[in-house]
Amino acid sequence: MSASARTRTLIAGAAVPLLAAAALTGCAEKSKAGGKDGGLQVTASDSACKVSKKEFPAGHVRLDVENKGSKVTEVYVYAPGDRIVTERENIGPGTKAEITAEIKSGTYEIACKPGMKGHGIRQKVTASGKGADVKRNPKLDAAVAAYRTYVQKQADETIPAAQKFADAVRDGDLDAAKDEYAVSRVGWERTEPVAESFGDIDPKVDVRADGLEEGQKWTGWHKLEKSLWEKKKISAEDKKLAGKLMKDLKDWQNRVGRAEITPTSMANGAKELLDEVATGKVTGEEERYSHTDLVDFEANVDGARKAYELLKPVTAKKDAQLAKDLDREFAAIGKLLDKHREGDGFVAYDTVGKADRKKLSDGVNALAEPLSRLAATVAS
Repeated sequence: MSASARTRTLIAGAAVPLLAAAALTGCAEKSKAGGKDGGLQVTASDSACKVSKKEFPAGHVRLDVENKGSKVTEVYVYAPGDRIVTERENIGPGTKAEITAEIKSGTYEIACKPGMKGHGIRQKVTASGKGADVKRNPKLDAAVAAYRTYVQKQADETIPAAQKFADAVRDGDLDAAKDEYAVSRVGWERTEPVAESFGDIDPKVDVRADGLEEGQKWTGWHKLEKSLWEKKKISAEDKKLAGKLMKDLKDWQNRVGRAEITPTSMANGAKELLDEVATGKVTGEEERYSHTDLVDFEANVDGARKAYELLKPVTAKKDAQLAKDLDREFAAIGKLLDKHREGDGFVAYDTVGKADRKKLSDGVNALAEPLSRLAATVAS
């Protein structure tokens, strides 16, 4: 069955979450945290976000995160304007995570988000000195340049695909809009951490209803997804939203070339993409109306693999076993996805049973563990 035919046959229905977010995280990332050898210790709880020091040297900074709360949390480092420097989602209660990032001198906010929602509990911190100006391995500079080209290409290719989707919505053509929906999202899903780094674009184009901040108007792909599959009709408001979606995506396309990309942000972005799979795709929450989750799933894995492959020449030299582990787990997750292909697309995710969802979840976890060590390896 073609992707178009497959999309038309999807029916609305509640996705059956396999595992709570807490079960998908944290355990694999235990134990190097603690701040005993120079890391910045971040202690999260349900009501606090404590940092061990408010000022630290710029350069490669390690955040040793411990979640002492009862809720799954996520930790962000924000530059002014809520630009995301680095993040880590899915840190389960009682678990630890290590985040290595390249941080330039300046002022920042570290945010903990209990329940992975809202503005977060924030602490102001300062990175001082010129540590971030250290010389890099030329191979890492080459990896950053190649990744920048990749990200721009994904944005450039998204615009015509999204335009077909938007045109179908504005024409009131329900079936055509369904046909183009999932395809229009692939480039975005492959490079989402870069888009999220700008702070203001992702909430406009990719937010789900339960992710809205107080007072925020719901716009973007998922608002239209709900109209197409649940309401089964296109309203005058939807037609306007299709135009706004294109405006916001073109803004993203124009900004990609100015994104701040480093070897550690590439590595952390790869892990973030796996977190996206764990919290949204495996559970069926991301595409809850269209059930096109496996298209997003593959795009997230593709993007993570690309970042790793560009960093692999350095990774393999510094930690050959880590490179072997990542090669093995990327291949394994690819084989798991292949089992659910149908024609040139995938089956609807609401047809994937609990046992198969568990296998996908286990595959994501198996890949997430070595991927969580990639940033520290390239920074060493």
